[in-house]
Amino acid sequence: MLYTQAIFILKVLLISAMVSALIKYGGPSLAILPTQTNVLIGICLPTVLMALALSWRWKKTRQVKSISNSKEIYPS
Repeated sequence: MLYTQAIFILKVLLISAMVSALIKYGGPSLAILPTQTNVLIGICLPTVLMALALSWRWKKTRQVKSISNSKEIYPS
């Protein structure tokens, strides 16, 4: 179990380093103007994407729980 946790942490660390390098070295080549709209998009987009991902996961978990509860009530 400790090994799998270490692998997960290592994967997160590597992905984070890759994203950081991409932003540092690839970001300046993008022609994005520093307008208020772009700043708001850059600040709010990660939060909105995380909220969507978590709500999708919550709905998926809720469906699985309701299926397992119905199997307990109506065993086949």
